[in-house]
Amino acid sequence: MLEVVDQKRQEERALVDRAIQRDQEAFGALYDMHVSRVYRHVYYMVGNAAEAEDLTAQAFLQAWAAIERYQFRGAPFVSWVMRIAHNLGVSHLRSRKPGTELPEILVDQSREGNPEEVLQRQAEGDRVREAILHLRDEHRRVIILRFVQDLDYREVAEIVGKSVPAVRVIQHRALNALRKQMRPSEQESAATG
Repeated sequence: MLEVVDQKRQEERALVDRAIQRDQEAFGALYDMHVSRVYRHVYYMVGNAAEAEDLTAQAFLQAWAAIERYQFRGAPFVSWVMRIAHNLGVSHLRSRKPGTELPEILVDQSREGNPEEVLQRQAEGDRVREAILHLRDEHRRVIILRFVQDLDYREVAEIVGKSVPAVRVIQHRALNALRKQMRPSEQESAATG
């Protein structure tokens, strides 16, 4: 398993080296490797598919424009692009006027099965996403990177600019905050009970 990971890192590093030399094909391969991960991260930040697509594209354009300045520091290339994407997402959220947009309703048409189950899964997913969006920025960022993006602690630490132990503490606090948010209120449980 470690051999496969090492091989992938070496392949990625070779692509990055070629991209630094302005090889568009190599950068295109890096884009293909990481675009869905970056998009998911941005989508969880902004909550709108069209905006997430635009911001993801902007992140990769900025990465391409600055590729000569990229330096290997032990973290994968995707960490660098994620930091760019995150900063774009934060800027975008700050520029939004509050209350000007309705939340987007997403229907996963790739799933088959009982429509009630699909709606129930979607409602639960929406509830979790809404709870994540109400976390403090630092907590939300760590939760998205760890559990939506499935990054390890070291990669998250590199992206957020903290130590691995600090990321573990932030994750612990964020999960506690999420648990509190996800617990049904006493009024709701009394009404349904």
